[in-house]
Amino acid sequence: MSNKLSAEKSPYLLQHKDNPVEWYPWNEEAFERAKKENKPIFLSIGYSTCHWCHVMAHESFEDKEVAVLLNKKFVSIKVDREERPDIDHTYMTVCQALTGSGGWPLTIIMTPEKKPFFAATYIPKRAQQGMPGMIELLPHIAHLWENQHEKIIESAAGITKELQKVSRTDPGEPPTEIILDEAFEQLSENFDPRNGGFGDAPKFPSPSSLIFLLRYWKRTKKHQALEIVEKTLQSMRLGGIYDHVGFGFHRYTIDAGWIVPHFEKMLYDQALLAQLYLEAFRATKKEIYAQTTKEILSYVETSLLSPEGALYAGEDADSEGEEGKFYLWTEQELKDNFSTDEFDQLKGVMNIQEEGNFAEESTGSQTGKNILYISSLAKNFPKEIREKLFAIRDRRIHPHRDNKILADWNGLMISAFAQAFHVFGEEKYKIIAEKGIAFFLQTMKKDNHLFHRFCQGERAIIGMLDDYAFMINALLDLGEATGDSTYVLSALEFTATVQEEFSDPQGGFFFSSSHGEELFLKNKQIYDGAIPSGNSVMIENLLRLWMITENQIYKESAIQATSSLSRIIDRSPANFTAHLSAIDRGIGPHTEIVVAGDTNDYREIIKIINETYDTQLIVFLNSIELQNVNPFLRERTKKNGKQTIYVCKNFSCKEPITDLMTLRQLLHT
Repeated sequence: MSNKLSAEKSPYLLQHKDNPVEWYPWNEEAFERAKKENKPIFLSIGYSTCHWCHVMAHESFEDKEVAVLLNKKFVSIKVDREERPDIDHTYMTVCQALTGSGGWPLTIIMTPEKKPFFAATYIPKRAQQGMPGMIELLPHIAHLWENQHEKIIESAAGITKELQKVSRTDPGEPPTEIILDEAFEQLSENFDPRNGGFGDAPKFPSPSSLIFLLRYWKRTKKHQALEIVEKTLQSMRLGGIYDHVGFGFHRYTIDAGWIVPHFEKMLYDQALLAQLYLEAFRATKKEIYAQTTKEILSYVETSLLSPEGALYAGEDADSEGEEGKFYLWTEQELKDNFSTDEFDQLKGVMNIQEEGNFAEESTGSQTGKNILYISSLAKNFPKEIREKLFAIRDRRIHPHRDNKILADWNGLMISAFAQAFHVFGEEKYKIIAEKGIAFFLQTMKKDNHLFHRFCQGERAIIGMLDDYAFMINALLDLGEATGDSTYVLSALEFTATVQEEFSDPQGGFFFSSSHGEELFLKNKQIYDGAIPSGNSVMIENLLRLWMITENQIYKESAIQATSSLSRIIDRSPANFTAHLSAIDRGIGPHTEIVVAGDTNDYREIIKIINETYDTQLIVFLNSIELQNVNPFLRERTKKNGKQTIYVCKNFSCKEPITDLMTLRQLLHT
């Protein structure tokens, strides 16, 4: 029989609907039962494309012996971290505080009042390598709950109190350029000069840090910053972390050299890496970065685009119960499908080995299968061979696709398509970005409020800070790329909602709306990890809106937010690089280009702007709607019926110009 997850929409929860564990979704029914029966809550948080979540599910949650222990002594709750990031962020903070690390699957045991007293990530069924298994752990905790109940309640209260104390921010002075230098030094010290990237294995892409370094290089002309970026981007592009057949990036690699990936593909990685490679192309004009950007976007369009025009959450690492099976190749399979000349060429470029180059992670033994990766950008990988590989692979059983549509991740991806249209001018990117935005404004918006999740025809869950911040950013990117001021007006409306419902009086923004569910911890996400924090993106949004509207309230809000977090950022600036990119914009000097003309004129001007790499520049097409929010724009209109361009530095405008050659000269000086 199905448990209580069978009526849910989340693909992750539905993966567990037939478990013998009596799972509940996160709801009051579960907590009321726990209170009534005086049982602790066993909370398991994961996501549908998570390999180790699958491992723990197969070992424990599909196992009747484990299920009996859970069903008898606990009330068990399953949460999709992508559907409820507010719950995930809160309890991941607990796990990191109690254990020093985090990850998924996330395991929390807590009181019926939602106060935690135990945290872990993956737990095997039985004890191994000094780690207790579910079979040993569950009876032990049940015994403590029944026999040392007061101690556990006391411990949970103490943990809660300490975390609430730690979560408060202590405002400091607004940061200066010095913090940018400190972050650069920290990143430089942690840089891996042999392989690119930061630190040792496992190796994760770090888009926020690399974008920060590009902008730092632009500001300071320190060539080392650019070298770090280029070494990393080229190493990732060559490695197995990149799908050379179907394009797009896998989540991370278990080795330091970017070769052996965990094979899941997440929408947010594609979005942020497309933006990173695009920015590298703008900075260097190297075609390999433009090509990589376009290939990532091609993968997203082919594999993650929904009929509604929005974007799905990602694809699994596993297929047919085996991680990476869809992506791996035996030498014999390649010989059977290619001519001798083609195979020789493929083997020389793609590091194919008879015994395989892919080893089983847990045992280290060779599998006879190969990951496709390239040793050098100088090696040629013909289009015809790639297309043939793609056709062969396409006949395999594909990994599971998570068909949730999430506002925050879609905001990131729409930004990538909008920025690609801005730089390349290809109409297809504009069409995808505009269709995606239209879906959210028409289907996922109600009274200037966003919903977080859409799945199987249902919109649900009150929007969180990341939903608003990333969608505002997408609206501003699309407005700048197309010249359509209605996107800027929508960004202003959502910003008003953020300021009203998410603001911390001390500065910055809480993760959950004041109308959202109240958890035991009032969470303010500030760390820039795999995804930049909503606070970092919101600060940059406010600065961009200030530059468009010249309304000081946006700048003041950005400064207050940055000041409220400055003491925390001072301790380890390299962990807050998206925030530092926003600080970089705030420091300036900044350039505003106002175009009085039509859309065709605007596209020609965008082309000239893209000849240079200026991270402090914004451009927009003047309109009556924008004049209503910035009265100064009423003075920046066409002269003598001709398109007119106003180039302003820190809001001080030069003489208006009407020809593109003068604009080019001005931007190149």
